[in-house]
Amino acid sequence: MIRKYQDLTKLEMESVDKKKNIVLIPLGALEQHGNQAPLGTDFLIAGTMPEYIERELYKKDKDFPMLIFPPMPVGLSTEHMNFCGSVSFRPDTYYHLLYDIGASLAHHGFKKLAFLVCHGGNTPIVQVLSRELRRDFGVYAFILSSGAFDHPDVKATVSPGNIWDFHGGEMETSMVMAIDPSLVKLETSEAGEPTAFEGNKSLMPYGKVSISWMGEDWKTKDGTPIGIGGDPRGATPDKGRIILETSARELVQGLLEIRDFNISDSE
Repeated sequence: MIRKYQDLTKLEMESVDKKKNIVLIPLGALEQHGNQAPLGTDFLIAGTMPEYIERELYKKDKDFPMLIFPPMPVGLSTEHMNFCGSVSFRPDTYYHLLYDIGASLAHHGFKKLAFLVCHGGNTPIVQVLSRELRRDFGVYAFILSSGAFDHPDVKATVSPGNIWDFHGGEMETSMVMAIDPSLVKLETSEAGEPTAFEGNKSLMPYGKVSISWMGEDWKTKDGTPIGIGGDPRGATPDKGRIILETSARELVQGLLEIRDFNISDSE
């Protein structure tokens, strides 16, 4: 049975099978997403993705053993700090925050955690954390990516010619519109491109040869730092629903395998 962690009483929590149940921890962020999308874009997605995941899991296992932890509203957003409204933990602060959550859950006997990463900037910290929690507490910390942005059905939502769609672009803006269209102001949209990397064949802001990019690397046509990738103007709620549904569906098989993953009695 999938339930919200915070809804259980102490007595109910005591009866939960800690070795069997997965604690899903959605990781959001509070950072700029261009002129059109809210600062809480990643937090909104972190709060909504578990609902889509639950619906997809229900088709496979009506009694899937999972507790959904409250979504984390702030993450590691160093790259966006020069844009108004962005809030970030320092890397060591964020690591220790998540470590302490993991340690608390381990203290109560939980063995399987699944960090649902809804902001890519959080990933490096979670990757380190996953190994440390297993070493220190025998807790298995799995990592899930919330956006199936490479899936053909998701790629098909991007408007023709919008080749740089990325952070704060058409896809993410569509996801917010599917959640709450009143929060998106498409009339103030501006597109962004990684002008710092123009003309390069190998060195890009992501890929096999890359450097940790900063929001200022993404600029408008007139050279103004905008901090987003792509043109959000083609965003729609329908596209957002396709992205959310596809992303959730792509995680189901992995979660089923996490459910069945053998936990060593020695850990």
